[in-house]
Amino acid sequence: MLKQFLQFKLSQKLSPQQIQLMKLIQLPTQAFEQRLKQELEENPALETGKEESENLNDEFEDDYQEDGTDEVNTEDINIDDYLSDDEIPEYRTKANNYSADDEEKSVPYAAGISFNQYLLSQLNTSYLNDEEWSIAEFLVGSVDESGYIRRPISDILDDLAFTQNIYTEEKAIQKILGLVQELDPPGVAARSLEECLIIQLKRKEITPSVELATTILEKSFDQFTKKHYKKLIQKHSISEDELRDAISEIEKLNPKPGGSYSGNNRMVEHVVPDFSIKIVEGDLELTLNGRNAPELHVSREYNNMLKGYKDSKKKSKSQKDTVMFIKQKLDAAKWFIDAIRQRQQTLFITMNSIMHYQKEYFLTGDERNLRPMILKDIADEIKMDVSTVSRVANSKYVDTPYGTKLIKEYFSESMKNDQGEDVSTKEIKKILENVIKEESKKKPMTDDKLAAILKEKGYPIARRTVAKYREQLDIPVARLRKQI
Repeated sequence: MLKQFLQFKLSQKLSPQQIQLMKLIQLPTQAFEQRLKQELEENPALETGKEESENLNDEFEDDYQEDGTDEVNTEDINIDDYLSDDEIPEYRTKANNYSADDEEKSVPYAAGISFNQYLLSQLNTSYLNDEEWSIAEFLVGSVDESGYIRRPISDILDDLAFTQNIYTEEKAIQKILGLVQELDPPGVAARSLEECLIIQLKRKEITPSVELATTILEKSFDQFTKKHYKKLIQKHSISEDELRDAISEIEKLNPKPGGSYSGNNRMVEHVVPDFSIKIVEGDLELTLNGRNAPELHVSREYNNMLKGYKDSKKKSKSQKDTVMFIKQKLDAAKWFIDAIRQRQQTLFITMNSIMHYQKEYFLTGDERNLRPMILKDIADEIKMDVSTVSRVANSKYVDTPYGTKLIKEYFSESMKNDQGEDVSTKEIKKILENVIKEESKKKPMTDDKLAAILKEKGYPIARRTVAKYREQLDIPVARLRKQI
């Protein structure tokens, strides 16, 4: 038997406008400019620049009745809502909270050739028959952006047969590969880091240090990468100074030769700060990048269209369709203007709260003055949702007297020191980094020793925590920090 019952459920759904607003808040300055450009292209009722003032607040009677076959009832369209300037949010960028930075900034990109085309252009001077040229072209096409060929010769042999209908031998491919490896930049088309470094050394002027460096890479590459210096000295019967000179030659080499190609047309990330913090007479001053505050207004031409419709005595079906289209565009334009204003206010309020929360740091630049701060701390202070603060922090940059930083870098968990006070994990990481910088490079400290030193300084943390912080700072283990 079926049982019927009632169930009450409380749920919250975001409107499309709210979703769009959250997306706008998340966008950094450059992405926001692209989104603004897209909206201006898609909505003719939205315009940028200063708006000429004009009073269109006229009385309008919306109780017209149908009078003829082409006339329709238009009482459901309130034109005054769209003709009134008071209803259009006036958005200007001259408030004191925002910078006057309205200079157009652009980053030009050179239209050069690709890395692979650059390599092929060097092959044009080589005497190759058709088959050899096809093999060389295939090998160049297999070079990745770092400058390596990361596929076995046997796989390349099979691919040449299946895709190029070229049946050859591995010796022939090896011969052409040697030719490709003679191209610039040195080390290109290597199949491993070892081979890449050796190729570069063989292109250098022969000196005792270069010869020794080549021998070490060819015969003791594994011991070199693990920094087993004593074993290298014994195996090659050399002095510590000779080994130091050889290592110095290796350190000058480029492990990613493809990255040195200046004509490589890879997109270069250009960071545009969304905020700027300055110290003025001992106090902090926050400004929002002016590119986040464009001058927008509803199209005057669209208002004139509605005014003409209002003044006409007869309302046809086609006129009403036109007015409905204009109404939709005006709705979208007014919403977008309001959304940008809310975005601007949200960004400024959030960053202003972060600035004051970390006031001591922004006044001194000392990372040890960073207070423990999580998203909820700021969300509670500005009475907004944690997700909103996260959207602001994750993708925005702030220009400070100490450099341009990602805002989320100012957030950190807290730990207790030996006095029971909450300290930022960033403070501990900074101290750990300084301790490692000051250690003896001939005998680097282990994680256990680092943990003991931090405890002496008043930060009782476990060895595994030290290892975690060290990895987050991109610092290798003690053995790999060792130097001669």
